[in-house]
Amino acid sequence: MQINTVKTPDSVLKKKKDSSGVWQHFVRNKGAVIGMVILAVIVFSAVFADMISPYHPYKQNLSEALQYPSAQHWFGTDEFGRDIFSRILHGGRISLMVGFVSVAMACVGGSLFGAFSGYVGGWLDTLIMRMMDVLLAIPSILLNLSIIVALGSSVFNMMLAVAISNLPRYCRIMRASVLQLKTLEYVEAARLAGGNSIYIVSRHIILNSLAPIIVQASLNVGSAIIACAGLSFIGVGIKAPAPEWGAMLANGRDLLRRYSYTTVFPGLAIILTVLSLNMMGDGLRDAFDPKLRR
Repeated sequence: MQINTVKTPDSVLKKKKDSSGVWQHFVRNKGAVIGMVILAVIVFSAVFADMISPYHPYKQNLSEALQYPSAQHWFGTDEFGRDIFSRILHGGRISLMVGFVSVAMACVGGSLFGAFSGYVGGWLDTLIMRMMDVLLAIPSILLNLSIIVALGSSVFNMMLAVAISNLPRYCRIMRASVLQLKTLEYVEAARLAGGNSIYIVSRHIILNSLAPIIVQASLNVGSAIIACAGLSFIGVGIKAPAPEWGAMLANGRDLLRRYSYTTVFPGLAIILTVLSLNMMGDGLRDAFDPKLRR
């Protein structure tokens, strides 16, 4: 009796082998694994902040104002008697949401603009890239301030401002990848087989250009969190009494000499989050680099 066997295409096997090789190289990077563990703890603490935090982040108790760290209040209390540890846990929700959502918006928008610009070419390519050059010429803090002042202070407007300031990076990365990939043989074969431009770009070009985009996004989330904290610190971002890390730094700057813990702990939260993201980003960059993998 003859048994028919179905052979797996070589391209599928190659993709599976490449993905497993990226993961194996990533987990061999101790710094990247440590960053991933720290980030997982921070994300878990932010998601389950209602269950973990011992106090309500908005509840004021003036009789316990400006208490130093103790067994009752691990990170102390602020000038209104609010528990700093509880506020940091809930503030992680805002900072992480702004960081990840703004980078996702910039990643999707920049990738679409870059793919369209690189594939179509001509005067549209020139127009889109000159627009990106204009955005790059404006300092990011000034661009963020202008957008927030024009649209108003809110979480969504802050995410939109940070996303627009980061848009040119992803546009340039995707355009460079498209210019390199659109002349390869498999793209020409798909074009000769009758595939339309949308199918070719989405199926054969963008999917094969995601590696540098993922690396850039992982490194850019930390910058977005710092931008969010900076805008809140200067008073144009998220307003009080929201427990955002940058706003907590701004509230504690007048108390820095006598009650330094009011700014030290929110600052450490920002440092640990950004550091873990950068460590993961470095690990992803090394894992996606075929030269380093060999």
